Amino acid sequence: MQWDWAFVWQIMPTLLQGLKLTLIITLLASVVAMVLGLVFAILRRSSVPAVSRTTGAVVEFIRGTPLLVQLYFIFYVLPDIGIRLPALVAGVIGMGLHYATYTAEVYRGGIENVAKGQWEAARATNLTMRQTWVHVIIPQAVPPMIPALANYLIAMFKETPLLSAITVLELMNQAKSVANSSYRYIEPMTLVGVFFLIMSLISVVLLRGLEARFGRLGK
Repeated sequence: MQWDWAFVWQIMPTLLQGLKLTLIITLLASVVAMVLGLVFAILRRSSVPAVSRTTGAVVEFIRGTPLLVQLYFIFYVLPDIGIRLPALVAGVIGMGLHYATYTAEVYRGGIENVAKGQWEAARATNLTMRQTWVHVIIPQAVPPMIPALANYLIAMFKETPLLSAITVLELMNQAKSVANSSYRYIEPMTLVGVFFLIMSLISVVLLRGLEARFGRLGK
């Protein structure tokens, strides 16, 4: 089968639509992962054993099971108990929840790197626990973690093809649909690889910039 440029230009709008949805899913899932990961990290430091241990068990369970299984559970199993989610929402929640367990470890490492004197100073000035976290700990802990968090953003982008298993029309699913309807696989699958490569290269450049700017803050 020979490469057909006319076919490439014909399917390009469809694939670009899939790429757009892939980027949107990645950004939304990353927001869920960053926010929920911070919540997990804080709860694991709770002085209440039941809270810290339960959170730790949940984190380890989610991190120890495949993302694809979790996506299937959210999209295909939850409807059996009355919880029906659109494929896009299920995908964002599934990816965000899964990667939150990894970002939680990044947050925990960053929080533990904050000098103990900062905690003592916050107590000495009668700051509440909320004020201590918001105004003292998190502003110091987060900047050095930005490069590591960006790495997980790139990883999420590369795993979006898994969402085709729950009917999300992201880039890979669009390419499969085009290939199955036209019986031409070389062009759509090659273009998928090219799109992912280009976005990954752009991400690497941005990541290097983040490391140069924020990485030194953790030293």
